[in-house]
Amino acid sequence: MMSRTKMELSPGTKAGLGVAGIVQVVFAFLAFWDLANRHPDDVRGPKTAWIPAILINWIGPASYFVFGIRR
Repeated sequence: MMSRTKMELSPGTKAGLGVAGIVQVVFAFLAFWDLANRHPDDVRGPKTAWIPAILINWIGPASYFVFGIRR
């Protein structure tokens, strides 16, 4: 069985991947915005350590929102 290339994907699949990409970028943006505007005492660990962590697709922003914010 041959693997599909980008050109062989259906229009619906391409649209779904595009939407997923946009959601991922928005999720990371919100995490960066929250990190920049949150007081350092409300963040677990140094704020500078969260910057590269947030860049990890999906896992980084989710980890920041779940583990990085003191409640």
